Amino acid sequence: MKVDLHNHTMLCNHATGTVNEYVEAAIACGTHYFGFSDHAPMTFDPQYRMKFEEMQQYEAWVHQAQERYGDKITVLLGYEVDYLPGYLDERVLKRSCDYLIGSVHFIDEWGFDNPEFIGRYNDINMDEIYIRYFSLVEEMAKLGKFNIVGHFDLLKVFNFFPKTDIRLLAQNALKAIKKADMTIEINMSGLRKPVKEAYPSDGLLEEIASFDIPITFGSDAHRSDQVGMFSNEVEALARKFGYNECALYRNKERTMIKF
Repeated sequence: MKVDLHNHTMLCNHATGTVNEYVEAAIACGTHYFGFSDHAPMTFDPQYRMKFEEMQQYEAWVHQAQERYGDKITVLLGYEVDYLPGYLDERVLKRSCDYLIGSVHFIDEWGFDNPEFIGRYNDINMDEIYIRYFSLVEEMAKLGKFNIVGHFDLLKVFNFFPKTDIRLLAQNALKAIKKADMTIEINMSGLRKPVKEAYPSDGLLEEIASFDIPITFGSDAHRSDQVGMFSNEVEALARKFGYNECALYRNKERTMIKF
């Protein structure tokens, strides 16, 4: 896999391994462009993200890896930013980096992908919660601050699905993503989760292709042995829907790379 832009570090408090171990794993599996996009700080859910005062350390680690491995691989610096109204911080949004991944992990402060709170699914209407989820993705896109949409249908992680065709529920979000000229990642981590499929699903990816929205790839690795896992499968998935190039970013400017 040439491009892999979504990966974490131990600073998020739920990943293990050093930056160098991740980069060396990426080199071993033939990655050309490898991006770190660890969980950006915010004043909510602090136990699952770096602190504001750790941003400089994070960036130093990535810059050191860029220098150390520059003759073997291009290492990029990003942040994964939670879109949670009331908690966005300009210290993150204005940070000098290669890209920002915008992700929705919370609905009304419910961390819906956290297994600690899986019981909430038993008390909700799934169509209504998917509508709410995609409306948050739409709001995020309209904000115009992000380059990449993270794991576009993360809400399916525990195998809870809407009764309505998800492609219909996602229409307004896709229109906003297209208008904002954002990229959608194909995120491999779903293949490691209970849902056992990549984010987004085949049906959504077909719809994304019909909008001519560019894609990129992310291992979403939280351990070095997850780097590049299922890369052949997700590249084949992209080709299935007509993609033969993917996006990477430098200084928040997009370049398309054949894969």
